[in-house]
Amino acid sequence: MITVIVRFPLPQDLSSETVRTVYEHSAPQFQGAPGLIRKYYLHGADQTGGGVYLWENREAADNMHSETWRRQIAERFGAAPQIEYFDSLFIIDNTAAAMPEQAASLEPSRNGRRVPTRS
Repeated sequence: MITVIVRFPLPQDLSSETVRTVYEHSAPQFQGAPGLIRKYYLHGADQTGGGVYLWENREAADNMHSETWRRQIAERFGAAPQIEYFDSLFIIDNTAAAMPEQAASLEPSRNGRRVPTRS
């Protein structure tokens, strides 16, 4: 899996409500995107916008974050995005109470959470 962090400066006069509306309009292009597991939309107090993406692989990430997409971001917000790629070695998901690759080797504990099986 690949985690991608995208950042770009937002125009200073954009309100949080406007940023949210712009983000909501972009959401359909990501819903059902091949290889996209999850996306978080970001808006910092310093008017930094961006997103955190979890992709199945680098190819899927590159397909979405193409030169065309980068130009669209630059045109929409007035600055080119900064993009960082990271290998996601493993994930802790507290809503699932387990790391996905460990889920099969877990057994229920007394409090209902799943714990590692003893070998």
